[in-house]
Amino acid sequence: MARDSLFGERIVWQGRCRALAAPFAQKVVAVVSAVVSVVSLCFAVVVTRSLDIPVGGMVLFAGWCAALALGAWRFPIWWRSKLEYVVTDRHVIWRRGRIRRSIEIRQISYALVRWSTHDASTGDLVLVRAVPTGALRRTLSLTLQDVEGPDRLWAIVRGVEPSAPLGSSDRPLSQRLDVGERVLWSAAPLASTWTTKRSLTAFAGAALAVTFERSLARSVPSLARVVRMHALSPTLAIMLVGAVGVGMLLLLAVSAGAGYVALVQPSRLARRTRYFVTNARVLIRRGNEELALDRSRIAYVIDAPSRKLHDVFLVLDGPQARALAPSGAFGGDDANDALRPVFSAIDDADTVGRILRA
Repeated sequence: MARDSLFGERIVWQGRCRALAAPFAQKVVAVVSAVVSVVSLCFAVVVTRSLDIPVGGMVLFAGWCAALALGAWRFPIWWRSKLEYVVTDRHVIWRRGRIRRSIEIRQISYALVRWSTHDASTGDLVLVRAVPTGALRRTLSLTLQDVEGPDRLWAIVRGVEPSAPLGSSDRPLSQRLDVGERVLWSAAPLASTWTTKRSLTAFAGAALAVTFERSLARSVPSLARVVRMHALSPTLAIMLVGAVGVGMLLLLAVSAGAGYVALVQPSRLARRTRYFVTNARVLIRRGNEELALDRSRIAYVIDAPSRKLHDVFLVLDGPQARALAPSGAFGGDDANDALRPVFSAIDDADTVGRILRA
């Protein structure tokens, strides 16, 4: 059996990042940057041909946006194509060339699985370690990106024989349990929480919508007067109208996206969220995300009433760590909307509290 060159431990599993595509956030950055580049270049052509003034700054800005779009689209794929992952008896190792990161298996508090929206058999496996709050508050995690069967890999990391249903997000979470594991309690959130980040996003979306309405009301009459004056050639007129139209569409799309993220997406995620407590673990499914937590890691169970519902926080325990920052469970920053071991907006907190405290 092969051994790792740094720790000298027996290698249990070894794989690579499949690098299927760039992440969604990078795709959005690439599209927005490309649109801004095209709009800037069109304005530069119209200004220099009609007013005969230098537009070197506008051309430079358009080139910078084009380079940013290309980098956001291709750089993540190139970076991930060289990633390698190794699981030994005691460590999980992430490496790319001479760069290496590792985490001890015994220090892993819980795992997050983020399934790919394009391939039901691949996703990211995020290994999170509980850290103290206060002055030592920080995030300690290791992400294995674009691996095949991330839930199956998590079973290998835990030292559990992977069951046959593992390896596909199409199967419900309750059907992908360990051998001998059974569900003791299950529930779903009855409401979606308004966090500070959600409120700010809604405000930004409303502000962008007002900006779009006012910009459209002012630009249309001005463009109509310019076209009726025949001051520009047909080609330049088309480029000017097209640039303004594309810019308005981009502003409208950003406003609609912010409104969707703030008003629609949280409610949809709440409807697609399910909590499970088994005889061995705590499992949470939210959309394409899954959280798996060994019950032996739970130190305290805190019931926090919220209006007519309850939020149940699971305070985790680990080597030299108790209570968690945003990377864990109790408390956390509203700006971080990552899936955490918290049962939000449930009405049966007593039952789950008795089960977890048993």
